Amino acid sequence: MKKYLCLIVLAIAPVVFFSCGYTTRSTLPSHIKTIYIEPFKNKIDYTKENKRNVYFPLLEVEVRKSIIDRFLFNGYLKITTPETADLVLRGELASYDKTALRFTDNDDVQEYRVHVGVNLEMWDATKQEISWVESGFTGEATYLVSGPGAISEQDALEEAVEDLGRRIVERTLEDW
Repeated sequence: MKKYLCLIVLAIAPVVFFSCGYTTRSTLPSHIKTIYIEPFKNKIDYTKENKRNVYFPLLEVEVRKSIIDRFLFNGYLKITTPETADLVLRGELASYDKTALRFTDNDDVQEYRVHVGVNLEMWDATKQEISWVESGFTGEATYLVSGPGAISEQDALEEAVEDLGRRIVERTLEDW
């Protein structure tokens, strides 16, 4: 009997001592129930010589849609109009970057990473003040250009936008 009790204690001890205290609750005040996401502005300067001159039509619309979809999926805050919102998220599309990560023996690019960057401001409409500001907040994705795992740059961009939406919702609700 003593042997079994000792085994049970040894099995439970790591859970008790090493748990991180993670919670699925939000760190927002209890009176915050709604959010409005303003349409994003596209502030990417496509004329800079050191940047890729690639324009993805309506990327700022896709970023906003991804954020809204992620808030709807999460369900903690209800999407509403600007007049009735407790929080208002303002943002602008600031950057799109594509970086080579891996090369073949012939120096051809085999893998890229794309970053979509935004500048954000969270307005607390109930307190009439800015809750937080984030500049250069990014979502990212990597993709292979050949082989069985290859996807297009457009597909990787969609993944990066989805990652950005997830990160923004986490930033809003968890204040990390």
